[in-house]
Amino acid sequence: MSEITALGLLSGGLDSLLACRVIAAQGIRVRALKFVTPFFDHQLLERQEEYQRGVLEKYGIEVELIDLSEGYIELLKNPAHGFGKNFNPCIDCKIMMLTRARKLMESYQASFLFTGEVLGQRPMSQRRDTLNVIERDSGCEDILLRPLCAKRMDPTRPEREGLVDREQLYGFSGRGRRPQIDLAHELGITEFPAPAGGCVLTDPNLASRIERFYAGLFAFGREQFQVNDIKLLLTGRQFRLPGGHWLVLGRNEQENNRIAELRGSDDWLMYMPERPGPTGLLKRASAMVAGTPEETEILEWATGLVVRYGRKIDGELPPGEVLLERDNTQEIVPARLLDDTVFQDWIV
Repeated sequence: MSEITALGLLSGGLDSLLACRVIAAQGIRVRALKFVTPFFDHQLLERQEEYQRGVLEKYGIEVELIDLSEGYIELLKNPAHGFGKNFNPCIDCKIMMLTRARKLMESYQASFLFTGEVLGQRPMSQRRDTLNVIERDSGCEDILLRPLCAKRMDPTRPEREGLVDREQLYGFSGRGRRPQIDLAHELGITEFPAPAGGCVLTDPNLASRIERFYAGLFAFGREQFQVNDIKLLLTGRQFRLPGGHWLVLGRNEQENNRIAELRGSDDWLMYMPERPGPTGLLKRASAMVAGTPEETEILEWATGLVVRYGRKIDGELPPGEVLLERDNTQEIVPARLLDDTVFQDWIV
C-alpha cells in the first residue's frame, strides 16, 4: 500500500501544530506549508533551513516556506470579503493560502489538505458559514479536513474513503484553550507559542499605518507598492513630508542597518558620520525630488530631522553634518536642527 500524504497549513501556533501531529499519528505523511508575507513571518525566509530544522527537531514536522508576498500586497487593495476589526483580510487570507496549497497538492502527491481551525474560535474567520465560504472560494470543498473540530463538521472525502479514521479526530469548539493544551500534553508537546497571532495587520497601531499607506499616504501610486516598501513601513520612525514625500528614520543600530538594507536604487540615504544618530531614507527621491524646485527645502527638512533625532552633546542638539548618498555619489550636507513645532504634523 502506497504512503498517504497530506498537506497542512502551519501557522506556528498551537492549533496548527496539533493538527499536524493528529494527522501524522494515523500513519499519514504530513507536509506542512508555512505561508509568509511582509505582514507575518517574512523574516523566516532569511533563515529558512534553520527554521525547517527547528520545527522538525522540536515537533517532528516537515515544513516548507511559501512566500505569498506579491499576491498578498495586491489582495489588500480590495479583499472580496472585506476586513476584520483592523486592516486584516482574514477570510481572503485563508482563501489565498488554501488556493495555493490546493495547487501544490499534485507536486507533493497529496491526497487532501488540512488546517488547525477550530469552529467558533475566531469571530470572523472561523464561524461555520465562513468556514464553508473559505472551502468554496478556495476550491477545496470536500478535500479540506479540520482535525480539531472534525466531529462537529460533516465527514469529508478523506474520512469517507477511509484515508483518515474519523474516530481519532476531535470535536473542539469555541474560544477556550484548555482542550488544546491538554491534547498537547498528551502528545508530548511541552513548548508552544501563545495563541495570539503574529500578523501586524491585526495590530491597531501598525494596521492603521498600513491602511493609510494603502489609502495614498505618500505621493506614489498603489500600483508601485513593492515588498520592501511594506518592510520599510514597519521599521523605524515614519514621516510624511510636505508634498507627500516619505522619510524613514532608524531608532537604533538594528533599524539603521535594516533601513540601509531596504534602500532602493532611487532612494537617498543620509546619516551623520561623526555623531551617533539615525539613518534616514528618503524614498524615491531620485525620481520625485531631484531637480524639482522643492529639492533644497525637502533636503533641509530631511537632514534637519536626522540631526534632531541624533545623540545630544552636553545636553544639547547642535547642528551637524549629514552624509548624503544618492545615486552613485556621496556628499556632506550641513544641517540645522529642525524644531519640533515644525514637524509634529509630519509624524505618521
